[in-house]
Amino acid sequence: MTVACLSATMVAAAQPESADSTLQPCPRYTTNALLVGVGATDILDTYLSPEKYRGTALSFVSHTRREKDASPWINQFLHEGNIAYADNRSGNGATMFGAYTFRYSLLRKWTLDLWQHPLQLNAGGTVAANAGFIYNTRNGNNPANARLSLHIEPTIGFDYPVGRATQRRGIGFRPGASAHYPLILHYEASAPLVGVMFSPNYGQSYYEIFNRGNYDHNCVPTTIGSTPSLRQMLTLDFRLARTTLRVGYLGTIDQSRVNNLKNHVYTHSFMIGVVRRFRTIKQ
Repeated sequence: MTVACLSATMVAAAQPESADSTLQPCPRYTTNALLVGVGATDILDTYLSPEKYRGTALSFVSHTRREKDASPWINQFLHEGNIAYADNRSGNGATMFGAYTFRYSLLRKWTLDLWQHPLQLNAGGTVAANAGFIYNTRNGNNPANARLSLHIEPTIGFDYPVGRATQRRGIGFRPGASAHYPLILHYEASAPLVGVMFSPNYGQSYYEIFNRGNYDHNCVPTTIGSTPSLRQMLTLDFRLARTTLRVGYLGTIDQSRVNNLKNHVYTHSFMIGVVRRFRTIKQ
């Protein structure tokens, strides 16, 4: 009787251990790139001046992706800051520009074999919130214009490893893969589809808007027709010693035509930064 009880106890104790051993923890992979850039900019804001201003822009980008092996979805977070200083053609006036943009993207990924390398295609949607200003040194009355907008943006891109894969410990190109590629090419592009933005009306002053309360269509619904813009980034990751670096191009064509006012900021920048990858496992 004692032997039978002991055997039953051992079997009962062994069952949870056997069940737990079949459970596989699902790791989450986070890739963060911190980039700084410098480039050329072209600025037009007809609320402040009919002149175009050209100069130099500085950019900072924090680009974070979170994904899992077992999920086809990517959560992407992007913080971008820009400042610029530009002169007009005659050199007797200047414009200063500053902006911060936050983007959250939910992307679906597909992996294809292309020339014996895994090409990962990404597509989805982005919510982009922007706040900024343009200041013109020549204007005594209404010298600045605020920039506030919220847009929904279709987003596409790809990740493609270049070069021969080698077996190394750590995180490879694909989440959970052990293959390490010496070079990884990234591309992504997005364009505003619909949204809303703040804009004074033609001939309307900020004093009339805020002090006299003269609302004049200042919160404007937008479509791709009134904000034909494009943001794209092409970068390359490579290893140097024990550090992963990222270099590439960031191009922004940001333009709008609302309330009989034209506005554009064209920026083309060279970017360089550091990439860090993390793996976390939740039991």
